Amino acid sequence: MLKAFKEFAMRGNVVDMAVGIIIGAAFGAIVKSLVTDVVMPPIGLMLGNVDFSNLFLVLKEGVTVGPYASLVEAQKAGAVTLNLGLFANTVINFLIVAFAVFLLVRSINRLKRQEEVAAPTPNTKTCPYCLSDIPLKASRCPHCTSEIS
Repeated sequence: MLKAFKEFAMRGNVVDMAVGIIIGAAFGAIVKSLVTDVVMPPIGLMLGNVDFSNLFLVLKEGVTVGPYASLVEAQKAGAVTLNLGLFANTVINFLIVAFAVFLLVRSINRLKRQEEVAAPTPNTKTCPYCLSDIPLKASRCPHCTSEIS
């Protein structure tokens, strides 16, 4: 059983997937920082100094009655909140990650297409009489026996 597991774990696809997950987690942290620290502050400023991480609705008051200045305060008081700002940050985070992955896959596909176009020249040519594929060095068509110049 241990040998079978080792064969499974050392297969190329599993190792590639593990590397992809690790890089994806690191990329996710970068995008989260991009959304939280770069994208959302200007959007909040344009909307009248709104901090999206503190945009919430109180569904049920906590031990101490609100109003609560921040989400952290509301959570410390035990209030039940609907965290709209955190949800908006998560949606924007997802959209940026999805767009970045789309661009990555698109560029990889473009590179693959360029490799296909630059494929080596074929080893055959077409007979002008019967339109069969024949070897490049052939002087006579094996199908119609015509001489090829």
